[in-house]
Amino acid sequence: MDAHDIKKDAAAVVIGSLETPTLTKAELAELLFDKLGLNKRESKDMVEAFFDILHDSLVKGQDVKLSGFGNFNIRRKAPRPGRNPRTGESIPIKARNVVTFHASHKLKGQVQGDAPAGEDFE
Repeated sequence: MDAHDIKKDAAAVVIGSLETPTLTKAELAELLFDKLGLNKRESKDMVEAFFDILHDSLVKGQDVKLSGFGNFNIRRKAPRPGRNPRTGESIPIKARNVVTFHASHKLKGQVQGDAPAGEDFE
């Protein structure tokens, strides 16, 4: 079992069913259990730890780079005037931090079919 098989199975979960349009943490843990032989508790803990690290880094204001996949960046949005769409009333929108994601060139190429899907993310 290699990373390519896991990615292929994950894509099947996401694409293969209209009832499951997203890959949940539970489904990801199940894939780790099925493909890597980890027990269910280890699989769940690994998925949770990954997302905890990602979450904590972003909350601290640190950007996160997943090589070959993409970058999660924190961007500061300035305050600006806004409008209530129902009433037309002018309302101020406060300054805030937002998370943006930019896919890597490798991921973009695979999604567009320009690069072989079998390449590992490195």
